[in-house]
Amino acid sequence: MDTRNLDKAMELFAKLIVGEPVNEKENSDLYETWRTNAQVYDILDAALKKSNLDLYEHENGLYISAGEGNRVFGFTNEELKRAIGLRLNRELYLAYFVIYNVILLFYAESGSPACMDYVKEEDVIAQVNASFSRVLKDLHEKALNEIEENSFQVIGALWEDMPMTAANDDMSTLKAARGSKVGFVKLVFNFLISQELFFESEGRYYAKPRFRAVTENYYAEYRGRLYTLINEGGREDAPY
Repeated sequence: MDTRNLDKAMELFAKLIVGEPVNEKENSDLYETWRTNAQVYDILDAALKKSNLDLYEHENGLYISAGEGNRVFGFTNEELKRAIGLRLNRELYLAYFVIYNVILLFYAESGSPACMDYVKEEDVIAQVNASFSRVLKDLHEKALNEIEENSFQVIGALWEDMPMTAANDDMSTLKAARGSKVGFVKLVFNFLISQELFFESEGRYYAKPRFRAVTENYYAEYRGRLYTLINEGGREDAPY
């Protein structure tokens, strides 16, 4: 093995795991080496697999995501609750559901590129309302097991009990908090921003390349049971 290639692969690995950009503009020499040097590509691939990390290329850039059950680079439920600002498991599961619905807003059709540049809190709330309405209405028809049925009922009740906000409140000035739908969505977006998945400007949340890379690759591969439950039985033409 050429030690120079090993050094390049390890340098690239180190950049990726600390979140440094690797694309055609930043660390471009490493990106080009990954594209053109088969040995560097193979060494990096082996290192990532051993570390339970997935690598995605998107619009001439490289991004990594923790594989399922990754205890080093991923989050435990307790760590996620602290990172988002939640206390209870049902709040965390509701946050998962909100994130899933954020993805639905950006990807209108399975396999299609993202169709939106940004979303607002009210867009997400409307989408979550619609998803809960559909799922809770069809609980028995979808043959859920008892745990799934109870879980949806619990987080659905938690969401339903949250007030939207007072009619005269300015949504752009409301703080992230667990006590209202707007506040809860803000909590979730604060976390997504901290993970370099979104940025916010004037009440609009714009998807960053890392969000698109992870969503269009990891999510398409591992969308799982939630996809089946929300999207009307998992029909082939359903949204992501």
